[in-house]
Amino acid sequence: MLLSELSWPAVERLTKDLPVLIPVAAMEQHGHHLPLFTDSLLLGEIVSRVDQGCQQNVLVTPLMWYGNSDHHMDFSGTLSCSPRAYLDLLTSLVNNLLVHGFKRILLLNGHGGNDVPGKQAIFEVRQANRNRQDLLLLFTTYWSLGTQPWVDMPSIVQREMGHACEWETSMILRIRPDLVGDFQRAQTVEPGNAFLPASRAWITKELSAVGHIGSPQLASAEKGEHLFTAFTRDVTSLVNRMNDWDGQSWEG
Repeated sequence: MLLSELSWPAVERLTKDLPVLIPVAAMEQHGHHLPLFTDSLLLGEIVSRVDQGCQQNVLVTPLMWYGNSDHHMDFSGTLSCSPRAYLDLLTSLVNNLLVHGFKRILLLNGHGGNDVPGKQAIFEVRQANRNRQDLLLLFTTYWSLGTQPWVDMPSIVQREMGHACEWETSMILRIRPDLVGDFQRAQTVEPGNAFLPASRAWITKELSAVGHIGSPQLASAEKGEHLFTAFTRDVTSLVNRMNDWDGQSWEG
């Protein structure tokens, strides 16, 4: 169910136990072969499939394409909201929905740079409403929900999401092949260990002069459909858990 297509009286009549899904993505460089809108296109496709599968059991807000992409600003065309402004933006979105009475809210992320401010946003909203026990405030990134897509398709080589990589290139090949450039001649760019397990501050050009990270030359539309199916299944399962929540317990 799309919030953008409802009138305000229709929204007012909805049960406020209905899960609300807020998709958050980005507008940023994706190497030489993928469009700037890649993250938003991919998340939009997943959310559309989740909405269709859940029918009337989830309320979906318009996709927020303006993301935290400062680490990509060395590449032309990237549009980024600074981390602190982005945190405030997400916090305001969640608070808007609380004002309207909704209690089960999921920030569904499609861009790695949104991860830290997204988690901080729901943390801050929860602290500001610490006397309420009826709130379920969640943040997750769609590729982090447990799927191991290579298990059912061994031809998938990467074991994690990169950037304009085998996974993302495959998914864009599946839905918008007209936007994909010459990915076959791209070379693998490894992320390196970056002082793991510590978290190191970084900008994209430190990892990749061309903008991609991973192995886009391994992509295919068939892999893309497999990835979409797996990620959609994961998100749908999470939405169903939100619907099944008893409204007060810690366990989901």
